[in-house]
Amino acid sequence: MIKSSTARVDGSSSDQTRQALIRAGLKLFGTKGYDGASTREIAAEAGANIGSIAYHFGGKEGLRAACARHIVDTIQGVARQVLALDEAAGPMAPEVARKRLETALETMVAFIIARPEAGEFVQFLLRELAQPTPALDIIYDGIFLPMHSRMCRIWEAATGEPAESERTKITVFTLIGQVVYFRIGRIAVERRLGWQGIGPAESAAVLAVARDNLDAILASRGKEKP
Repeated sequence: MIKSSTARVDGSSSDQTRQALIRAGLKLFGTKGYDGASTREIAAEAGANIGSIAYHFGGKEGLRAACARHIVDTIQGVARQVLALDEAAGPMAPEVARKRLETALETMVAFIIARPEAGEFVQFLLRELAQPTPALDIIYDGIFLPMHSRMCRIWEAATGEPAESERTKITVFTLIGQVVYFRIGRIAVERRLGWQGIGPAESAAVLAVARDNLDAILASRGKEKP
């Protein structure tokens, strides 16, 4: 019994170290870049022994991949219920699809703008987009492709426009991009609007405009001839 209890404690401590290293990796890879962030700095940020990076991840490259998988797992967890499509249930009614799009916007604003860890996710991703590595493939295959594809299919259900058409893909990127900008350009946004930060009231203001934009696009599609 004593050995079992000790194993649980050790396992918990090991997992905490692993998670601390991932958080440190996200922060330092995002702010300094992969080459600029040394394993010594990452370990110090995590409050861990430098050898723990090799122990848990096989090295610095493995840690970067783990950071990418952490981003994928977190965002998949946030988006799963919002974007889930039950193929067995048959076609989604247009009004249901439109409501799903509104909910998706709410979820994006709540996560991307309001949650602190989203800043490190975005910074890490921007580094990968500027200088692609295998970590970008993990994020693209785990988030960009499946999540964007699902939103495109919801858009098709809402408007009748083919999910895989160029126009639908661009429209969905536009819906996502308008929210992401408030994280990427956060400092400039706060300065221009005179905000001291982006809290619940500010997030609600962004969401209100994002909804108006969605409504306007949907309304314009309804006026177009088939």
